[in-house]
Formats: sequence, C-alpha cells, structure tokens
Amino acid sequence: MTHKILIISPNWVGDIVMSQTLFKLLKQQNPNVTLDVLAPQWAHPLLQRMPEVNHLLILPFRHGELGLKKRRQIGQEIRKNQYDQAIVLPNSFKSALVPFFAKIPKRTGWRGEWRYHLLNDVRILNKKNYPLMIERFMALGLPPKEKLTHPYPIPQLDVNIKNRTKTLKRFHLADPSEKPILALCPGAQFGPSKRWPAQYYAKVAREKLAQGWQIWIFGAQSDAMEANEIQLATKNHCINLVGQTTLDEAIDLLSWATVVITNDSGLMHMAAALNLPLIAIYGSSSPNFTPPLGTRIKILTLNLSCSPCFKRECPLQHFHCMLHLKPPLVLKAIDEMGLLKSELF
Repeated sequence: MTHKILIISPNWVGDIVMSQTLFKLLKQQNPNVTLDVLAPQWAHPLLQRMPEVNHLLILPFRHGELGLKKRRQIGQEIRKNQYDQAIVLPNSFKSALVPFFAKIPKRTGWRGEWRYHLLNDVRILNKKNYPLMIERFMALGLPPKEKLTHPYPIPQLDVNIKNRTKTLKRFHLADPSEKPILALCPGAQFGPSKRWPAQYYAKVAREKLAQGWQIWIFGAQSDAMEANEIQLATKNHCINLVGQTTLDEAIDLLSWATVVITNDSGLMHMAAALNLPLIAIYGSSSPNFTPPLGTRIKILTLNLSCSPCFKRECPLQHFHCMLHLKPPLVLKAIDEMGLLKSELF
C-alpha cells in the first residue's frame, strides 16, 4: 500500500545527512512509501544523493525567518499532494506551520515551542532513552511506544561517477590514482570552539606532502581564513577548494579521498556517509550525541573535565580541548586507519 510522507528537513548539513537514517527506516518498514522532503534549496544537491527521497520541495526562507503568509501559501499549494503524514524534524514552531496549513492528516514531531495545536501526533522526548540525534529522528518514524532496534541504518550518499570525473577536470586536479589524497576540512559553522587549529592542520599537511600525498582542502567560503592559513604554512602546496565547489561537487571530489581529517562539522557527516577513512576531531562538542556514522572512523577527543561545553567559544579562554590535541596524535591515527574497525554500531 502506498503511503505518502512529507519530511520537514533540518537546516544544517550534518543534521540533514543524519536524517537519512529516518528515510532508510521508513523504507525498511514499507518499501512502497513515498518520501518527499521540504528543505532549503541549498540543501537539495545533498538530498538528491539519497535514493530514498522521491521529490524535493523548496523552503524559501532565511535562517530564523517566520514568513507566516508564505508558509500558509506553501501549505495550501502542497495540499494537492495528499500526504498521509508529515514528520517534522526541527523542534521549532515555524517548522510545523506548512504541514498544518496543508491539512496533512497526521503531523508528527517532538514537543517544542508551543506547537501543540499545529501537530496532532506530539511526542515527548526522553533524552535518556534517545541520547543520539539519529535515534530522535528515527523514533518519529515509529509508533509512539515502539522501540528502535539495532543495527541502525546509517547514511549512505550516492556518488555521481560522471560528475566526479567532470569536476576533477574542472579544477585541474591530478589523477587520484597517482598519489594518495588527504582531505582536510578545517572549518565548522557553529564556531571557533569546534575548530582544530589551522596550524595543526598545516603541520599534518606538511608531513604528508613530504611523503608524496596530495592535500585537498574542503569547506565553505566562511572557512577561507583557516584554508589560507594552511596554504601559507605549506607554501601553497595544497589544493584549496574552499568556497569553490557546489555541495554536489564537494561530495563527488571528497569521495576520492584516501583519508579525511575533519572537525565536528557537516563535512564530517558527509565523509562518513561516503564510507571514507575518517579522523574526526572533537573539542567543545560530543561524539555521544552526533557521532559520524560509518565503518572506518577514528574519533579523537581528550575528554577533559571542562568538555564538552557546547559553547561557540571557549568559556575558560584556554581552548585546551583542541590545543592539547597535538598533530602527532592525528598522524598516528592516519597510520592506523588501515587497521581500523568501527565499534559504534
């Protein structure tokens, strides 16, 4: 029996990648389910790499914008799609408006921001029962009292082979088969407390350059300062792709990587969903809530008494959680990647 579900997407790259666990769970339950996703247009290239998604709808709002009149209009427009259910992943009031205006019969989401009258399948979150974000996403795809069972599905992004080759040529990159590729992802949208120092990334880059590796730097335009610092310290011997690629190009180029080093960021979750050997560096945040989900992952964290603090900047102004995590630890982790077996799930 066909069942049509509208998913209201999160607004962060990492959260969108993790939401694929819900899509996979819904498909496991009913292979004939149709999953449409309402998301910002910038996120569509990422969601298009998830085979579970049937159709994408544009959510045309800036971060934090209410846009009540426009949300009512979108809801009225999509009413014709006759969805059986909406699953609202964000906890905000405004994220529940479109399904309400669309008069979708079943509107599921966690309790939050006084939206009882917008949702009619309101769940009350027990954080101890669902410590992981993916568990909180997937639980919305089950009846209220049904428990999640292991093994959990994990995100898996499709790679466009044709586009991958085309993008390689567009950026005049060397043949990946000639030298191993170390992908560096030195940014983090949340704030500086999540960023391993650029000079530490540069130290690792210099060591691998001396061993004959290629170094590709990935990130958004907002990560340009970190990328430029790495380039300065390596005498421009890295390939700086920061702010140069579209999201789908970043997926395809990242898929060439031999090893990825990243902060807790959206690129971390993308690399994990590409099943790449991944070294994930944690400081102010915690892998106990949003770990990268894959089979070849090494998480590095010092587990200091003051972390995780979940602050944008170090509240103690010493930044020990990152400064004391020295480059030799990361270089050792690279050497160990071939022996790594995931024990997360």
